[in-house]
Amino acid sequence: MDIALSLLVLTVVALLLGAIALFRRGGYTRQAVLMLILAAIMVANVVIWTLPTPQGTTLSGEVKETGAGVSSDACLHFKGAARIT
Repeated sequence: MDIALSLLVLTVVALLLGAIALFRRGGYTRQAVLMLILAAIMVANVVIWTLPTPQGTTLSGEVKETGAGVSSDACLHFKGAARIT
């Protein structure tokens, strides 16, 4: 989970820098605005995962403690799926 959050933050920085570059270049305002919107959505996701709950824990901390998550093997165990080895 830490790697995913780190990659989200790095992507936000790259999107912000790219949006600034597009604004300065001119003519690409729609793409720059879309990049800013995507960066804002990613920041909201990071805040949701790292903001403490009323119990004082974070969602990412809960995932670490419980070991919850989707393994690659779990994706194949839905109804009607054939296991490929």
